[in-house]
Amino acid sequence: MIRAAELIERKRDGEELAGEELEALLLGYAAGDVPDYQMAAFCMAVVFRGLSTAETFALTDAMVQSGTTLDLRGALGRKAVDKHSTGGVGDKTSIAVAPLVAACGVPFAKMSGRGLAHTGGTLDKLESIPGFRVDLTREQFLGQVRELGVAIIGQTADLVPADKKLYALRDVTGTVDSVQLIAASIMSKKIAAGAEAIVLDVKVGSGAFMKTLDDARALAETMVALGRRAGREVVCLLTDMEQPLGRAVGNALEVREAITTLRGEGPPDFTELVLAASARLLALSDLGVDEAEGRARAEQAIADGSALEVYERWIRAQGGEPSDDALPQAPVVREVTARRDGYVQSLGAIRIGRAVLHLGAGRLATGDTIDHAVGVVCVRKPGDAVSVGEPLAEIQARDDEAAAGAAEEVRAAYQIGDRAPRPRPTVLDVVR
Repeated sequence: MIRAAELIERKRDGEELAGEELEALLLGYAAGDVPDYQMAAFCMAVVFRGLSTAETFALTDAMVQSGTTLDLRGALGRKAVDKHSTGGVGDKTSIAVAPLVAACGVPFAKMSGRGLAHTGGTLDKLESIPGFRVDLTREQFLGQVRELGVAIIGQTADLVPADKKLYALRDVTGTVDSVQLIAASIMSKKIAAGAEAIVLDVKVGSGAFMKTLDDARALAETMVALGRRAGREVVCLLTDMEQPLGRAVGNALEVREAITTLRGEGPPDFTELVLAASARLLALSDLGVDEAEGRARAEQAIADGSALEVYERWIRAQGGEPSDDALPQAPVVREVTARRDGYVQSLGAIRIGRAVLHLGAGRLATGDTIDHAVGVVCVRKPGDAVSVGEPLAEIQARDDEAAAGAAEEVRAAYQIGDRAPRPRPTVLDVVR
């Protein structure tokens, strides 16, 4: 019998739980024997008390054991790669990286999730594409990767079901911000999904779960250790989230920006992250190239149009219409303009994220319906000059009332001063 209340109390009091106890709790929750309210209490205890290295390993193992696993090497006959981000405002990187890596000849196989808190998940963005299916069977998923070299689908019901259930619970109980829970959640999915080489993008800053570089490094090191223990090659990029990534924030708007980037016309910060992640994935692949050569190949795939071609074939293969003209558009567009001359000193990612969430592009509760059309386009980014009356941002909303409410939040996100700020790199550090 699972002594859930006792385990909650012991973790609340800072005790270290045995691996078999964590396994019983997690698998019991997945089976429905432990109710949501007890698991939520346990997660809150973990947020305050943390997990030891041994506990984190045990929790991750239990999540993997809760379902089946994929053998991509056996199914594809070669090494497959995967990428994951901890989530940030405007982070649509996987949508551009997946076809770009595939265009360079490396299989990209990803099972993805939905949004947590103010971030939007990759699946939410992809579902803004008319007709796009995220619910492929395992056989369809593997067949598509074998044929096209790329597929992104939702986490299947039989792959890490304990994490899928826990992921939704954490989203609505204020227990997202735990290094150990984040690491176990991410790496259990990556390990079970079968890719041998993984690039992780750990966001750092006000718009991320990890607010400081030290916290992000701790998460990265934990995930690298979990991956190494499972025989995976893992590289973590620590990337800036003090400002939104790129200019577009909102599901369809972000897909449109990913397409623009594959055409070679994307925002500089987003383009840099796409190339950095792709270069490292290619260097980890079985192509036998280093990072510099990987970046050169990725740049060439964008320049010659092959990355965009693979994107279009990928979207069609999963039932979608790849043209950006087919993406939904919000009926109300409102500009937020500058009230003084100067330079954009900073652009608060969390404020933009909240504005987009309140427009309807995210979830306040697990069952909320997402409005794929709405969002914010940040016309000006830090370092840009602006004059009175010129646009800082463009709000795309369902109605005038929603646009007006978002306008105040967006305006508050912008800080304008007399001098241009020092440029901040997109990639802040790398953990191997």
